Amino acid sequence: QVPLVESGGGLVQAGGSLRLSCAASGRTFSNYAMGWFRQAPGKERELVAAINWSGGSTYYADSVKGRFTISRENAKNTVYLQMNSLKPKDRAVYYCAARRGRAYHIQRDAYAYWGQGTQVTFSS
Repeated sequence: QVPLVESGGGLVQAGGSLRLSCAASGRTFSNYAMGWFRQAPGKERELVAAINWSGGSTYYADSVKGRFTISRENAKNTVYLQMNSLKPKDRAVYYCAARRGRAYHIQRDAYAYWGQGTQVTFSS
């Protein structure tokens, strides 16, 4: 097991920013590639961004390229998702996920460990 705890979600205005954090415990964090997924109401969970074990390789969905940045601090067992220029379509529950191995994967099923999620909503 790799317990994962997300934080940083909340209410935001269109055009605003949020930084999500995901803290891992119980294992050597650098043995795991990490991903951030999101699930909007009535939609499937989709990959937003992923990062390899060192942070040297990243992936972004087309919908967030240029707006979101994934990063990690292995010394703190934490992965981040900086979200800028937020849009109402970004409203969702955001989940971090871990997969054992140094390379990230773009398939949801490749990730064995999941956090409980953190909600991102928009104020009018």
